Amino acid sequence: MRSIWNGAISFGLVSIPIKLVNATESHSISFRQVHTEDNGRIRYRKFCELEDREVTQSEIGKGYEEADGTIVPITDEDLSHLPIPTARTIEIVAFVPADRIDPLQMDAAYYLAASGAPAAKPYTLLREALKRSNKVAIAKYALRGRERLGMLRVVGDAIAMHGLLWPDEVRAPEGVAPDVDVRVRDKELDLADALMDTLGEVDLEDLHDEYREALEEVVAAKAAGETPPEAPEPAKGGKVLDLMAALEKSVRAAKESRGEGAEPAETEEARVTTLPSKKSASAARKTAAKRPTAKEAVTTKKAASAKKAATAKTAKKATATKSTAKKTPAKKAAAKKTAASRKRSA
Repeated sequence: MRSIWNGAISFGLVSIPIKLVNATESHSISFRQVHTEDNGRIRYRKFCELEDREVTQSEIGKGYEEADGTIVPITDEDLSHLPIPTARTIEIVAFVPADRIDPLQMDAAYYLAASGAPAAKPYTLLREALKRSNKVAIAKYALRGRERLGMLRVVGDAIAMHGLLWPDEVRAPEGVAPDVDVRVRDKELDLADALMDTLGEVDLEDLHDEYREALEEVVAAKAAGETPPEAPEPAKGGKVLDLMAALEKSVRAAKESRGEGAEPAETEEARVTTLPSKKSASAARKTAAKRPTAKEAVTTKKAASAKKAATAKTAKKATATKSTAKKTPAKKAAAKKTAASRKRSA
């Protein structure tokens, strides 16, 4: 791998000569601009405005344009003598836990290669110190005309450096989240968890760029004078408005794709509910205030039941009293008849 920067790591009073090499590479397919009528290449030529002629790359340098249009030339020699310690040095300023680094700050990645045999010992010392501490090193360095922030960590037997954005270069997520209040129910969260568990994990080595592969097929077909493959028809499906139904369907589809039996899920109408506005909430509270509470409703029901039971008991007693009143004269008449019969016998 070709180095893109030579310098040293400053680790306290220890200096470690290193070479900076790119840790990543792009596999994307690039296109040239062509004239659509004859496929001729479109090229951009660099002209000097004063001499009105094309110049070569070796004639091109750097310059800073001031507000009045004046150009101040800046040479590589000027940049190499900048009055900062990071001009040719990766200066470690702190060691912190890796979770202190916001992934939003991550930028390009590089490998730091030891430059020569004298660098082997201090390079290994720093690597092992990082391993044992379970921390990463925060450093400052200069590259391509500006000072940058970096994070050093161990990758295998090497030290890697991730370029970091400065904290003030990361935007706050203002106006990104939904600006309405929504309520998500436990049942919906349970289904979301089930979907996450069903999808499970993945080995990143198994993932590949399908777009690039399809593009390569198109280029190969065109080069061979064949008809490029057509894209498959997108799956047609109705728009699912019910969140619960969508989650349940997703869980079943994920299980089927893994060859698992999908258990029939309980379908229940449930949606993400938008909370009422302050005005609606106020009206709802006034309406609720006029209605009896649950405790009052139970008390009223018990009182009604007791009243009904008392009424039934009174009616039953009255009926019994009336029946007794009807039976009493009959008993008296029977008693008189029995007494008269006994007297005649005597």
